[in-house]
Amino acid sequence: MSAMSVVPCCHIVPPYLLEALARHPDEHVATCARRSLDRDASLRGLRSPAPRHTDSPPDHPVEHEAGAPSPNADDGTHPERTVADAHGQETTPGTTVRTEGQAATGDAAADEAYDGLGATWDLYRQVYGRDSLDDHGLPLLGTVHYGEDYDNAFWDGSQMVFGDGDGTVFNRFTIAVDVIGHELTHGVTQFTARLDYQGQSGALNESVSDVFGSLVKQRSLGQGADQADWLIGAGLFTSSVHGVALRSMKAPGTAYDDPQLGKDPQPATMSGYVETSDDNGGVHTNSGIPNHAFYLAATAIGGNAWEGAGQVWYDVLTGGSLPHDADFATFAQATVAAAESRYAADSPQARAVADAWAQVEVLGAGGSPGGQAPPPSVSEGSADAAEFRLRRTGGLAGRALERTVVVEHLPPDDAHAWRTLFAQHVLIELAAVEPERTVPDAFVYHVAAPPQSEEVTLAEHTIPEPIRALFSRTLRN
Repeated sequence: MSAMSVVPCCHIVPPYLLEALARHPDEHVATCARRSLDRDASLRGLRSPAPRHTDSPPDHPVEHEAGAPSPNADDGTHPERTVADAHGQETTPGTTVRTEGQAATGDAAADEAYDGLGATWDLYRQVYGRDSLDDHGLPLLGTVHYGEDYDNAFWDGSQMVFGDGDGTVFNRFTIAVDVIGHELTHGVTQFTARLDYQGQSGALNESVSDVFGSLVKQRSLGQGADQADWLIGAGLFTSSVHGVALRSMKAPGTAYDDPQLGKDPQPATMSGYVETSDDNGGVHTNSGIPNHAFYLAATAIGGNAWEGAGQVWYDVLTGGSLPHDADFATFAQATVAAAESRYAADSPQARAVADAWAQVEVLGAGGSPGGQAPPPSVSEGSADAAEFRLRRTGGLAGRALERTVVVEHLPPDDAHAWRTLFAQHVLIELAAVEPERTVPDAFVYHVAAPPQSEEVTLAEHTIPEPIRALFSRTLRN
């Protein structure tokens, strides 16, 4: 990845959880959630460029031969860690409080961040022979005490940032080492497969981070696949929440069931796949499916998950051939091929990987694609539609705005513009054009005009400025 590439800012807490907390009866909790949502949304326009290097990496992923053993990592190489304190401000990196080799500070957040950065570095270096996130010795930076009771943690393209939580629903975000491993793995993906942060490829992006975040925790605790809890973010919720974690890889959909938060919405198989435009096409929701596939593969293979299924997933992530817009079936078939390459075609490991994807209904018998959710159809309402629905989704926070519009109630110029769009089928034509590029965390507009209920879906960057301005005015009025 070039030094000037722009990457999405990836958060551990899904927007739908913060949306639920924004309606919490405790005003402190609701205020913190709304403030966190607003901050996450503002970060959309401040996405960080990929970090620069003295010895810059190539503009393509570093490739590892899938059948080869991991390089010997016992060469005395160490991480280069810096932890900074934002002192409750929404600025980064803040004041440096601990650097590589220095003693503990006594500040739990700073010391947990330091240890978590190290545990993640250790997994990638000692198990997979990777020299930091970019395989070129990237220094690891973490900022703690970010914002006022900020309910999230994120990778911004160059560093980790941790909030302290509201203290009522969320504890400090450094408390869970798998959260640190999750967010730093977004950095590994940034420098390797570069999975688009949208739809199934975005769910894979999130799932890969959950996988290696869990492996960081398991290795830190010395747990085999059969001993691990397979929870993501255990310890983040306070005792007031009816739940154990943000997500469960072992049993997606069971991590929490709380009167205020609602029920964990993650599906475990393709039968429960959620078609949505929110949260970049459900990246935090549908990641439960590949998460569960990894759990099934890892427990079937047995032993240390980072050595069995983890090695296969790492081979695929860094192999250089995974498309940036890979869907579940493409990724699944790549893991089967990688397992066959590393362990032999009819090995127990390869069979375990194929069986896992079959159990979650992504692959059928023999590793063929199966169970994929069909793409939603696109149509448009009648040319003389008197009423239509306009929604805007996407952005980092995933917040949706929606309005049902009566055309004749609009200002005359805008009413005429909408009638023209419908009469000349402009929206259908725009939706049919293949975009030249994808923009992570971009806003997406959806228009549905009766009598049809299907929506025309348009990414913000593909819409001509006059139409984009019309959409914006219509949502504001």
